[in-house]
Amino acid sequence: MLMNYLRNQLTGLQVSRLKWLWLAVLTIILDFATKQMAENFLEYAQPIYVLPVFDLTLLYNKGAAFSFLANESGWQRWFFTIIAISVSGVLCVWLMKLKETEKWLAIALALVIGGALGNLYDRLVYGHVVDFIHLHWGNKYFPAFNIADSAISVGAVMLLIDSLFLQKKSTSNSSN
Repeated sequence: MLMNYLRNQLTGLQVSRLKWLWLAVLTIILDFATKQMAENFLEYAQPIYVLPVFDLTLLYNKGAAFSFLANESGWQRWFFTIIAISVSGVLCVWLMKLKETEKWLAIALALVIGGALGNLYDRLVYGHVVDFIHLHWGNKYFPAFNIADSAISVGAVMLLIDSLFLQKKSTSNSSN
């Protein structure tokens, strides 16, 4: 009886929404591979010129985005670990509850999940996040980042676009 209940819960609507987790897995794999290449081919804090606005520079971030809380005593590692696990869990539940037509939102959630788990791996294994993409304008440098950070940023922008523009559109279409 319990097995039938679980089978019913894991089929149909919920599992079909989880199909978008392939994008999260792809993000994690790409993030891991590029960080390994950065670790193997770059020297720490030694920029490699690529374009006038882009260098490859291996850096370690013990904090969050833009090195927020990086200079703390180490508690932030576990704080951001708990946040990454919690947010990923909540986003997976949200992903399961999406309608089949909400593909944009599913992609956004999968990107954020993949990025969060990519950086979570670094935090757990190394105690810091490996960054290597370094953009700049002249001698003004943007904080270094990685593929996981990019996925989180793109996913967050997609979520913002969805909430500001797409949700209003779908709400007005359903009321007609």
